[in-house]
Amino acid sequence: MLVVVMAVALVVVAAGVSLGLWMATGGDGGSAAPEARSSQGRTAAPTPSPSRSYALSEAPRTIPAVRDHTPARGPGWQPEDGNRVVVDDPALADEGRLVAGELGLTYAGEKNDDRAGDLRLTLGGDKKANPESYVMTVRDGRVEISGSADAGVFYGTRTLKQEVHDGGTAPEGVVRDEPAKAQRGFMLDIARKNFTAGWIEDRVRELGDLKFNQLGLHFSDDQGFRIESDSHPEIVSRQHLTKAQVRKIVELAESRHITVVPEIDSPGHLGAVLDAHPDLQLRTAQGSAVQGAIDISKAESAEIVDDLLNEYAGLFPGRPWHLGGDEYQALVRSDPEASFPQLAAAARDKYGSGATVADLTTGWLNDRAATVRENQRTPRAWNDGFFRGTSVKAGKDIEVAYWTGKEIGAREPAEYLSAGRKVINYNDEFLYYVLGEPQTFVYPTGQRIYEQWTPRVLRGTAAVPERYDGQILGGSFAVWCDLANSQTEDQVAAGIRMPLRATVQKLWDPGEPQLSWTEFRALANRLD
Repeated sequence: MLVVVMAVALVVVAAGVSLGLWMATGGDGGSAAPEARSSQGRTAAPTPSPSRSYALSEAPRTIPAVRDHTPARGPGWQPEDGNRVVVDDPALADEGRLVAGELGLTYAGEKNDDRAGDLRLTLGGDKKANPESYVMTVRDGRVEISGSADAGVFYGTRTLKQEVHDGGTAPEGVVRDEPAKAQRGFMLDIARKNFTAGWIEDRVRELGDLKFNQLGLHFSDDQGFRIESDSHPEIVSRQHLTKAQVRKIVELAESRHITVVPEIDSPGHLGAVLDAHPDLQLRTAQGSAVQGAIDISKAESAEIVDDLLNEYAGLFPGRPWHLGGDEYQALVRSDPEASFPQLAAAARDKYGSGATVADLTTGWLNDRAATVRENQRTPRAWNDGFFRGTSVKAGKDIEVAYWTGKEIGAREPAEYLSAGRKVINYNDEFLYYVLGEPQTFVYPTGQRIYEQWTPRVLRGTAAVPERYDGQILGGSFAVWCDLANSQTEDQVAAGIRMPLRATVQKLWDPGEPQLSWTEFRALANRLD
């Protein structure tokens, strides 16, 4: 009888140990097994157990979500004291040092040996692959992130950072990931509202962790000119960023693989420049000044704007350059030629007897595009800076920043696309956060973007045909400060938090998200 009782007890104990091991290692889809303690009390690297002791891993939950995950059985990976970050190429030193500091690891530089717990960053693979793609392999207590370019490796480190946030575990298996859209932007209107350099730097860090790759700075408008100028110091607002502060922002952005896209809007929205140069302000035939509009019939107008474009080319090294081009008030009159005879005369002189004010305005855009091209920049302009029926055509390489269908003579997005133009999505129905909610604007919600918007929804709520998808380069969420004092910096940061996350999710993968909005919001709260 005693032998039977002992046998039963042993079976029960064994079952309990087995159940405890299962719950600790596989019951939640891939959390780490119980870890041994070293003689110094430090947590040792997990020792892989037989594969049957682990459930198949689940895909990591990150923002944006990874595109593909091949599950495996194993303990996964967590950062621990003494673990190394190693690289196989000195070009990855910046990425290695950054993630080492973030995860509390030791950056060991170029190493060929393998140690338990290593995070290895590598360059290689298909050189024709998307330079923002990466492969992350978690196996045998180590992690390797590889990409054909440093940008992809950086994005792999962002995924890993989210996976292990707040004690989480990077799941065993292989992530293969890349963005659907090459341009993933956030645009900030610092002209109407002065934002501090520190606040902008905080946004850069946030954008980098979310895999955005562009930061637009609209720094010239009627209300202010917000960056120090050497060529025209007289136009600069009292509250502004110094060039040293901008260089620091640009340097920080580059470390996160973010390009800063400057915008000096013209020939409208130049009020701050015109305050210092009233002789260049556009006036009607009756002599009335037109707010924010420069007189494009005057050679001096082109000279001052080109001075600024050339000056800031040295401050912003990225290729994209936003020329604005929107809402030139000369063209909202029923008869621009009669209202502005000087513009009409200049159009005829330059482009022939049948030329119009719209032709002259298109020529202005082309001339400014030529200026930035000389600085090896790629020009873009707002969609209402392109006109139908003109004899002068906007340069083919000027990208369309499509934001509205409300302008006079508005054209459907397909009209630009069918002409072969490349387009960036700034849809004001979803992606415009306008301080104070003037006119018909309301603060956009992350839920509406997440559930209803895709990069093909360029205007209103309808998507353009799929055949145009390749011409849509990406999109940008935008903060405009029409009523600048309506929100503080902190309120703006809080208000755009979920819209930014929803926007990048749909730019990284425009397909139907696997998580519901409630789940996505909970994930965002957990990761912050």
